[in-house]
Amino acid sequence: MRRPLNILNPAMVVLLSFSAAAQARPDFSGRWTSEPESAPAPGDGRQAGSRRDGPAAGSQQAGVSSGDMGSGWGKTINLSQDDRRLRVEYEFFARGDMQPPLIFVYALDGAETKNSVMMGRGIQEQTSKTTWEADKLIITTTHVFDKMANGQPTTAEVRRTLWLESPTSLIVETTRDGVPGGPVSTTRTVYRKL
Repeated sequence: MRRPLNILNPAMVVLLSFSAAAQARPDFSGRWTSEPESAPAPGDGRQAGSRRDGPAAGSQQAGVSSGDMGSGWGKTINLSQDDRRLRVEYEFFARGDMQPPLIFVYALDGAETKNSVMMGRGIQEQTSKTTWEADKLIITTTHVFDKMANGQPTTAEVRRTLWLESPTSLIVETTRDGVPGGPVSTTRTVYRKL
């Protein structure tokens, strides 16, 4: 009788380890609004309250000043999360545009996800992967677009790191490749739970 119990013990340890790891991951679900201004990320070279020079072409978003791209998700975001995915929804267009909110879905197991957005010249497809570093979720998104100078396709990467500073404070640190050929930039946006 003791022998089968000994065999089950290692299996139970592994199962409990996976369960504990899953429980340790934060749940970002909720309606969040950003503080009045994004703070610079550590080592970003900006002073608190300073603003960047104008945004990259086509990158301005609702709710963010023209000098700071913030998280890239807007001032107010709705996040919903389950065991498999994170869903991000936010208003991008003005009410008069009569466009639905933008919705992005990311697989939490690291599987590649594709999100499409209808913007300006047509549908833009984004490819994303997620990873976990302790209680931080990292979403790395690759954007493909044509260079304005020669029309050749090129890519840019945006990396968002999300973590909860408290149950009512969400931090989104966003690092963007310099496009075209500009410096890499990092911003930190603080969201408060509504």
